[in-house]
Amino acid sequence: MLNARPESAPAPPHAASPSGAAPSASTSPSGTVVVHVGGEVESPGVVTLPAGARVADAIEAAGGLRSDADPGLLNLARPLVDGEQVLVGVTPSPEPVPQAGAAPSDTTGRVDLNTATAEQLQTLPGVGPVLAQRIIDHRESNGGFTSVEQLHDVTGIGERRFAELRDLVHVGGAS
Repeated sequence: MLNARPESAPAPPHAASPSGAAPSASTSPSGTVVVHVGGEVESPGVVTLPAGARVADAIEAAGGLRSDADPGLLNLARPLVDGEQVLVGVTPSPEPVPQAGAAPSDTTGRVDLNTATAEQLQTLPGVGPVLAQRIIDHRESNGGFTSVEQLHDVTGIGERRFAELRDLVHVGGAS
């Protein structure tokens, strides 16, 4: 059941400290966190939970674990961060899963540098929000990528990162 929750004490509200330290978990302005729960849960999807919710709460909101589920090394007590994805019993692929209506990748699952969103770029190894935005900014300021090698022109992509990404991306069908 989506409303069934284990008995637990709510997390104390985060008060601003004199040092100005931020809380460890990121929350949306409304005091909630929105997370995507997938893998071996009864009802995978996006759930909205109160600030301070834990991974276990997200799994419960997604209908709980399937009978054959193995949460493995998943830390069920970890506080959730707004916008994250919680995958139960599966290892995420470095390549995005193709979805109907969105075609950022080719038939081999490679990400198209000219059409991928920041979220899709972040599925690539070593690409976080900052680097994804730099790729998008480079694409927009230069009229798009004409070759994968142009990733070298993006600040933060050196030889090692390029070697990791080269076979996972493409430019309009180019290799």
